[in-house]
Amino acid sequence: MSKTITKILLIFTAVMLLIACSLGGEQGEILKQVRGVVESNATPTPLPPAVAKEQQTGVVKLTGNFTYTNDIITTYYVEHAVALVDMYGFITRNRDWEIPVDSQVLGYLKMDTEHKKGTYEIELPILPEGHLADVDNNGKKDRGVEVFTVAYWPNLTGGPYSVGDDRSYGWPTYLTSSIADSENHDEIIGGKLVVWAPDDNQQFPTGFGADGKLFTPDDPTAPIPAGYTVVDLDSHPFRFLRTHSQSLTLYEPKAAAIKDFSNESYTKSFDDMFAFARLRYAFNGIPGKQPDWDALYKRIKPEVEEAEAKTNSTQYGMALLHFIWSFKDGHVGMRFTPELYRRYLEATEGGYGFAIRQMDDGRYLVVYVLPNGPAAQAGMKRGAIVTAFNGTPIEQAVEKVQPWTAPFSTDWELRYEQARFLLRAQPGTKASVTFTNPGGQPQTRVLTAIAERQSFLYTSFYHDAPQRVYLPVDFWVMDSGVGYIRLNSNYDDLNLIVRLFERALKTFKKQNVPGIIIDMRYNSGGAPLGLAGFFTDKTITLGQLEYYSTKTGRFEPEGEPEKFLPNEHRYHFDKIAVLVGPACYSACELEAYGFSKVPGAVVVGQYPTAGTEAEVSRGQFKLPDKIELQIPTGRFVLPDGSLFLEGKGVQPTLKVPLNRETLLSDEDVVLKTAEKVILGR
Repeated sequence: MSKTITKILLIFTAVMLLIACSLGGEQGEILKQVRGVVESNATPTPLPPAVAKEQQTGVVKLTGNFTYTNDIITTYYVEHAVALVDMYGFITRNRDWEIPVDSQVLGYLKMDTEHKKGTYEIELPILPEGHLADVDNNGKKDRGVEVFTVAYWPNLTGGPYSVGDDRSYGWPTYLTSSIADSENHDEIIGGKLVVWAPDDNQQFPTGFGADGKLFTPDDPTAPIPAGYTVVDLDSHPFRFLRTHSQSLTLYEPKAAAIKDFSNESYTKSFDDMFAFARLRYAFNGIPGKQPDWDALYKRIKPEVEEAEAKTNSTQYGMALLHFIWSFKDGHVGMRFTPELYRRYLEATEGGYGFAIRQMDDGRYLVVYVLPNGPAAQAGMKRGAIVTAFNGTPIEQAVEKVQPWTAPFSTDWELRYEQARFLLRAQPGTKASVTFTNPGGQPQTRVLTAIAERQSFLYTSFYHDAPQRVYLPVDFWVMDSGVGYIRLNSNYDDLNLIVRLFERALKTFKKQNVPGIIIDMRYNSGGAPLGLAGFFTDKTITLGQLEYYSTKTGRFEPEGEPEKFLPNEHRYHFDKIAVLVGPACYSACELEAYGFSKVPGAVVVGQYPTAGTEAEVSRGQFKLPDKIELQIPTGRFVLPDGSLFLEGKGVQPTLKVPLNRETLLSDEDVVLKTAEKVILGR
């Protein structure tokens, strides 16, 4: 989320002052309509002189507050503000309409992150510079009015206003004073708008009309006074509010709010979460991705019921773990409780003192042997080939394993983790292993597991990752002269990420490097920033985001297809290599995909990215015992309806082989390969 929060995560009724006027006849009736007085025979009540004067001059100041449940905004942003946002894009139903800097009015925002709330105030300019829109549908061409919503407006790329590379569009939906229907193309259905009229000759809708939509031909209308008016869309008809200071609540969209079932029983919370997932899971209808919901419920619900009957929090957590393991989707997951984490440590405490990796030819290679460990004492050597485990062919033995790190979106990533967890056991557990040392003959030995983690950690996706990372972006010039950027995370201060990334590019240009390497291998995602826009003048089109709609019973597109746009400041390097791997998830994959589309870029890796691509902000749950669980609800599709990146990932264009030479090397073979590409070796 950013100032383009509409891309990425309360019904408020104002107390109305009774309005009276001493005017009679047609003019008096018009003003009654404007003030929301619909009883034609109502007796006007005189207003105090001060209030009457305010009504004539209109609104001059906006204040308000908001609460939020998803604290992702305070992860991504550190410079908070609110803005009066021009809604011309919504009025014209043009999602690509960019808000010009002239029409932006910023306001002060005070955040209370501890209690997840904020307060704000905006002083309205005497003469706003928004776009006039004729919204009365009377068949005449009028000057029109300027229409605004108040919205949360953080700083993304280094300037307070949304302009240049920090684009925003006239259709905001997140923490705004207007309420949008996320299941009906973000049509406005309530809240408040701020309207400025240049004179007393303009009209504005007083209702949604028969189609239930705002700013369409069937809207009823009434005259609106000159100056600023706050329009309350929750009243029927709409109320036009004119006192000097108006309070407007900013609304967190219901769809984006965390689903909090933490105060419910185990069974009730499971049923509520399951019902939501069954209806809205992102990959419903996709063969191989949608679970058998009936069978899944029948299998997991008894576990939950037993946990509730025994008041056993560990058993409840294990039931949920079994639930998420039933998916083929790396975005389905839960945060371990301390007890579940203890169980994970127990399950992985012991090992046999060796680790294996599968080569391109399908064989399993011993890549690590613990000195003086069980395998070493049995004569196993690094470089041995394992062919059987406990009398079962190794491939079959691997396929039977349930890794604690599941689920995964790809079969190859599942197999990778199954091979790791195959060799975990409680200390004292015995297993027979058949292996062939380099130049030797097959032999079978019985090994006894001991308490050791070295072999397990050796084959972690993060084995070669930096031990300490203090910034989301690191960069330096390598000894060879090649520029190296490591994008550690997209889940951080987004402004800082952009600034550090561009600083790296500026540094490399000054030093005239022969090319750059962008390392995406250890980035678990966050918010995509489209950093590829620094390298190309072409728009990079991604997938179309879709969500399930209860109105149509189908997955419907939300907005336009996602895009990475060219940046105003661009940098050219003769050669670019992008490093990918299985620890690059979600937003990291979008970022890597963008880099892969830069002309001349080479994608280097032994594996593709994780192939875990979906939108998860609307599927966040709080469950009993402080368990947090997520299920993706938005999917990205290509024009032919196929999934974008999910289950496939960003594929290397230069694949580093998985063989004895590379898997037994003590060097970072992927980085070395990329360096050779840049240097033309």
